[in-house]
Amino acid sequence: MIDVENLRIRFGDREVVKGVSFSVKKGDSFGIVGESGSGKSTILRAMAGLNESWEGRIAFGGEPAQLKRPPGFFRRVQMVFQDPYGSLHPRQTVDRILSELPLVHGMDNIDKRIVQALSDVALPQAARFRFPHQLSGGQRQRVAIARALIADPQVLLLDEPTSALDVSVQAEILNLLSDLREARNLTYILVSHNLAVIAHLCGQVGVMLNGEMVEQLSAQDLRVGKTSHAHTTELRTLSVGLEEPA
Repeated sequence: MIDVENLRIRFGDREVVKGVSFSVKKGDSFGIVGESGSGKSTILRAMAGLNESWEGRIAFGGEPAQLKRPPGFFRRVQMVFQDPYGSLHPRQTVDRILSELPLVHGMDNIDKRIVQALSDVALPQAARFRFPHQLSGGQRQRVAIARALIADPQVLLLDEPTSALDVSVQAEILNLLSDLREARNLTYILVSHNLAVIAHLCGQVGVMLNGEMVEQLSAQDLRVGKTSHAHTTELRTLSVGLEEPA
């Protein structure tokens, strides 16, 4: 479903992503982990079409992505951002937020789609006519996930989707994402600095360091310490709750 080959991204004279390659099968989940500034979120933004200054190859379903994506791309590939409050328009109701993408793409049965999207993320229908500030952080992230799902995408790009949430809510969102992937046969790319979150949701993991993907390994090998790069070992040593993720 996803192929990334020799991806390179520059900001001015500085190369921040240095020849990264990985692939993800349909229905699988791939985690990208690394410290702040390692290039992981920059990769995700290029994949989502939010950054057009990249070189290499990005393909979805065997179809190479162009620097400027056609409108239909955003029905197949959707992104969920780190901060659910910042990514939702503060002056729009949940109903307006969820109806925007179907309206842009000329989709039918919008009312039915909104009802189903709220149900899919376990939000009460009463939330439909509330504003983001009237919802909790976990509810706002559920709205953001519902907005991504309403176009029936094949791929979700998840940028630290639980880092802005309380620990008690993080597990709920991760379990929701896991259930949705299985039910809809979605393919995920999850970016996080938290190894426990990555291991909870992803079968395969890529470790970033200074713009390079220095190691790829299974989540199971990560849990038991079968690492080959010193930075992966260091991240694992510093991680809390890796063996039994929340």
